[in-house]
Amino acid sequence: MKKFYISLLGSALVSIVVLGWLIDAFSQQAHTPQDEFSVQSKMMMGFSKQLANIPTSERGAYVKQLGEEFDLSIDYKPNESLALPPSLLLQMHAVGGLILEDQQGFYMLYSNQALNPFHISMRLKKSADTDKRNDIFLTLLFYAGLCILMGFIIAPLAKRLSVLNEAAKQFASGNTQARINASHFTYIRDVELTFNRMASQIEKLVAENKLMASSLSHDIRTPIACLRFGLDAALDTHDEKKIKTYLERMENDLDHMESMLKSYLAFATLEQNANKLTYSSTNIKHYLEDILVQLAPKLESQMLSADLNSSTDIIVADLHWLARAITNLLTNACDFAEQYIYLSAKVHERQLIITVEDDGPGIAQENFKNVLSPFFREEDHRNRADKSYGLGLAIVEKVADWHNGTISVSKSKHLGGACFTLSITQHYKS
Repeated sequence: MKKFYISLLGSALVSIVVLGWLIDAFSQQAHTPQDEFSVQSKMMMGFSKQLANIPTSERGAYVKQLGEEFDLSIDYKPNESLALPPSLLLQMHAVGGLILEDQQGFYMLYSNQALNPFHISMRLKKSADTDKRNDIFLTLLFYAGLCILMGFIIAPLAKRLSVLNEAAKQFASGNTQARINASHFTYIRDVELTFNRMASQIEKLVAENKLMASSLSHDIRTPIACLRFGLDAALDTHDEKKIKTYLERMENDLDHMESMLKSYLAFATLEQNANKLTYSSTNIKHYLEDILVQLAPKLESQMLSADLNSSTDIIVADLHWLARAITNLLTNACDFAEQYIYLSAKVHERQLIITVEDDGPGIAQENFKNVLSPFFREEDHRNRADKSYGLGLAIVEKVADWHNGTISVSKSKHLGGACFTLSITQHYKS
């Protein structure tokens, strides 16, 4: 919009100056006093020829008599009575004389060699109607030209606003893929790009909500069925020991449902944290060592070995959410690794690159993209992590997106299992 304001203001100033100059030049050429008072000019030249034949002492009375006979305001005076510069005094000797303007209107001065050092002056009457019509015409011409020039500036804006309005209508009608082809030659390019980002974000949220609703309705059926079976069995038996066993199973099913709902709700509200990131700096090697210390009990319980290979660069990121993402990757590796986990980190061209590899069964190549989607779990791996709801890697992808980064999946070259590569952009402090 800044570009539009500058263009509009600059165009307005240029158009006012150019139109004013053109109209002024046109006015001077089309309505010169010499053209308008050509008849009076010829009369003055005729009077001067008659005065040349009259004695000098009688010329004043003769001019007065001419004024009365022709109903003209005409005088015969010496040149000394005029407070004019020499250049204008010389113009009185030109053909047509000198026409000047004062508060009362116009008046003509004429002299020649026969009249010198005297001159004839005549008050000129100008048609008020003509002046008024000319003023109205020139005013209308000025505003019409201004409107045309402003139209050239505003027309592209109106066109792009109509495109934006049409895209917004399509989006509101349910077409979440509606986007604007942003043009470089537009005043509202920032607005168009912002609309596209907003539309992409809303489309992503809508898709995630649909997926979450579908996954929740699918995953919650099992514990509900178990609850129904346990309740029916408890009602049908009179053995207190069996009833207690059924109730314990039902309690476990309720705990499972509660854990599932908490995970789903936490993921649903995760996007609210996107604008609450707090950046700070740390040594990447020490940072990863602390994370491994926190995961040591899990590694020991599953008899896994984790190797770290990291540079000692200083990184800048939201350390809380970055730790959450790395922990999710390591936890995922623990669930599928056989013996070894390999963690590495380096900084390359403002990018922090972290890789987590394991020696587990790996991930099928056709699922490399799907595994990062919320609620996705490979069928062969469902029993390896009983409390997994397919959200850990989806959270990693969100954290990467918040840091203007990416998360990718491949096969580990070192260990043969899965390899996750997290790359985030560094936010260096100025």
